[in-house]
Amino acid sequence: MAQPLAFVLNVPETPEDPEGSQEPSPYDESEVHDSFHQLILEQSRWAAEEGLELQRREPGTGALGDSGSDRQALLGPEDAPAHSTATLRILASMPSRTIGRSRGAIISQYYNRTVKLRRRASRPELKAASRSARPSLRLYDLELDPMVLEEEEKRTLLVKELQGLPVAQRDHMLRGMPLSLAEKRHLREDSRSPRGKPRTQQGGRGLLSCCGQLRDGCILALHNLGLALLSGLQALKPWHYALKRIGGQFGSSVLSYFLFLKTLLAFNTLLMLLLLAFIVGVQAAFPPTPLGSVPAFTGLELLTGGGRFTHTVMYYGYYSNATLNQPCVPTLDGSQCTPEAGSLPYNMPLAYLFTMGVAFFITCITLVYSMSRSFGESYRVGSTSGVHAITVFCSWDYKVTQKWASRLQHDNIRTQLKELLAEWQQRQGHRSMCVWLRQVAVLGLVWLLYLGTTLGCAVAVYTFSELVIERPVSAEREGALLALPVVVGLINLGAPYLYRCLAALERHDSPVLEVYVAICRNLILKMVVLGILCYHWLGRRVGALKDQCWENFVGQELYRLMAMDFIFTLLDTLFGELVWRLIAEKKLQRGKPEFDIAGNVLELIYGQTLTWLGVLFSPLLPAMQIIKLLLLFYVKKTSLMANCQAPRRPWKASHMSTVFISLLCFPSFLGAAIFLCYAVWQVKPSSICGPFRTLNTMYEAGKVWAGRLEQAGPGVSWLPWLHRSLVENTFPVYLVSALLLAVIYLNIQVVKGQRKVICLLKEQISNEGEDKIFLIDKIQCVYERKERSRIGRTEAAVRPPALLIDDADAC
Repeated sequence: MAQPLAFVLNVPETPEDPEGSQEPSPYDESEVHDSFHQLILEQSRWAAEEGLELQRREPGTGALGDSGSDRQALLGPEDAPAHSTATLRILASMPSRTIGRSRGAIISQYYNRTVKLRRRASRPELKAASRSARPSLRLYDLELDPMVLEEEEKRTLLVKELQGLPVAQRDHMLRGMPLSLAEKRHLREDSRSPRGKPRTQQGGRGLLSCCGQLRDGCILALHNLGLALLSGLQALKPWHYALKRIGGQFGSSVLSYFLFLKTLLAFNTLLMLLLLAFIVGVQAAFPPTPLGSVPAFTGLELLTGGGRFTHTVMYYGYYSNATLNQPCVPTLDGSQCTPEAGSLPYNMPLAYLFTMGVAFFITCITLVYSMSRSFGESYRVGSTSGVHAITVFCSWDYKVTQKWASRLQHDNIRTQLKELLAEWQQRQGHRSMCVWLRQVAVLGLVWLLYLGTTLGCAVAVYTFSELVIERPVSAEREGALLALPVVVGLINLGAPYLYRCLAALERHDSPVLEVYVAICRNLILKMVVLGILCYHWLGRRVGALKDQCWENFVGQELYRLMAMDFIFTLLDTLFGELVWRLIAEKKLQRGKPEFDIAGNVLELIYGQTLTWLGVLFSPLLPAMQIIKLLLLFYVKKTSLMANCQAPRRPWKASHMSTVFISLLCFPSFLGAAIFLCYAVWQVKPSSICGPFRTLNTMYEAGKVWAGRLEQAGPGVSWLPWLHRSLVENTFPVYLVSALLLAVIYLNIQVVKGQRKVICLLKEQISNEGEDKIFLIDKIQCVYERKERSRIGRTEAAVRPPALLIDDADAC
């Protein structure tokens, strides 16, 4: 049996280029095509010399030895069916056996398109010209030579048609042709008018030609400027190269953390823009009169959030409860201006309440959209079969010309293949019943230890918060206010390490499951701690601070929690990961540790929850979160490159982004929204500070505004009706909820329908594959019948009729 022909292309390693050497240019594409053409010719010549491609059978041998067939056949590996030369020609022309469309077919198509554009009836079209077969490796030499003259004729006709088109239309068509850059350049040069030969005989056309050239030059300059601006905008994307480098070296699992951090940065930027435009900026333009002396800045405010910051737009108590007006300037005659002479009044309590509501509504819509989009990207309707071949053959970007970009893309593809193979190996594993029972027992013991630890942390936070209320801190001891945030920060710092030790006992087979379990445990701990703190602020602190501005205290408390969380995160990153790397490398001889995805992601969710909880009491808290996220990105990236290594068990984080957004939406955002709704509807505001100081609840600001509009006149009577119908009435809430459920149901049905259609298409593809096999067998049988008939006629001419064997119905 003949062995299949193997193509081995030895590419020598390229030495490092010296400094100042130029990178490869896409204009060298013609050399690549020439080298590939030489490779095909060389391999075809070797195949012809060795006789491995097409072998002529000797009479009396082969699969049909009885008939003595001398037809040509190709012997395939592993007893594959052998087909004749005619069958191989048909197979080579099939779409599945071809590389791409030939240059002649492309030129023919674009020639017909130019004819349609010019609408010339005198010149015959090339509709009758048959398209050339697409290049095949087996029949390359057989198909190339007969098409040279026809292709040159088509090319000449195309050049003549391009010469008759305007310059702009000609360039647009050349850019759209799927040809190489060298071929496009040759077509552009051939389609230009020869130098020294005027295109027209009239003398007035010279000026028009110069104007046309000037116009084309301006258009080309504007086009290049647009391309430069687009490339600049691409470069302005935050951390574009850094994210690609992280994904190539550490995989999609570690990359998901930094992508989630980038998403949180976008959410906080959107929230901050709304607050700056309608609350912070307006109040800063109309500062209230200070009630007392303003303390000097001491530097301790950066940790405690009090002192000088209390008398700024940082906190709720600074904002006025009056209507803001632009102060009018007295006239020249000395008369006083009336209030109506000023600009439109700005109701600060109403703006404060509605801006917070609109900001949270927009954030909710953005979160739901991001979650649905992430769900659509990660949980595809179709199956993942064949993704290995797609990654191998379709992942490389051929537009890359820089060496550093090609190395980065090479690392990224290699990491993706590792993740896919690890996921496939994990699916192949099976465990016995004894191993499964032992694993269940270990899991039960670990979860009992975890629940006990979480309960102890919750009791410690509650006890310490009650102790702080019983022993109030004086204004002189402002540093003592950091006690509760420090305790909470130590718990959030130490508990994940304890949970990591417990996870080492479980020994999960799947690293994805290990990360999900760690996220679940850390999330429960942080949500329990935040729930106790919310009860401490709204249930205990409001009653203990009756004669003080309790909103400022809650805002300062959340500021201190965020500051301590950031400080402990930096300490854990700079010292914890560094020390652990030194211990692992020097003492344990294990190499660098892996990046803790679960703990770092929960830190981000915890910090964002603090921001949403405190935005009502401290409108500038999103700005602090933005600064924190920017610093965290660079700190974590530096620590990742220096102290961590890629996961020892690669795994594909295809659903991690969806899980992170879901956790951010439901436990985090939903809990913060419930907390703020309770503060707006149920808790009485302070009577000495803030925009709602004269109201029983913050929600009454809308009712007061609606009552004033009713007294203003019939011209604005529709606004109070709109407020009562949409805000005070509960029917719109139920209507919106019903519409949302209907949309969700329809989307579910659409997904089910798409799955059914995909199943039907897969069955159709399978049936078409069987049809191809059936047709190939029939073609083979027809050819064998013709061969038998020809052989029979030949034998009948030289042998007696009695010795002829009738095998016409062998098929």
